[in-house]
Amino acid sequence: MVKVVGKLVDDQTRCVHWNSPLDVMAIKFKCCQTFYSCYECHQEMTNHDPIVYDLNIKKEAITPTILCGKCQNEMTFEEYSKGIKCTNCLTNFNPGCKLHYDIYFKNVPSNLQSCEL
Repeated sequence: MVKVVGKLVDDQTRCVHWNSPLDVMAIKFKCCQTFYSCYECHQEMTNHDPIVYDLNIKKEAITPTILCGKCQNEMTFEEYSKGIKCTNCLTNFNPGCKLHYDIYFKNVPSNLQSCEL
């Protein structure tokens, strides 16, 4: 099982900040190479600002950065963003997460930055 760090993380990656039925994914922070439940958990549990992945750098674009809290499947940003669901178990993720892409990634394709939820 992949270790996910956060405040009151349940067995599906939910934390005190994000805990709806759809909040079942974690993000691997580039700066720590560690999965956190959310940005707020990272900020509260570390003493540094996050470093974002640059999707224009091939190595970073193909790095698995998203973890499904239901089945532990690791996905790249591209895989995750195609449907905002797990590519393995098809669990839907919180579509509102796309509002926070800039916290984790830069150079996100403009067609994926839509705020349609």
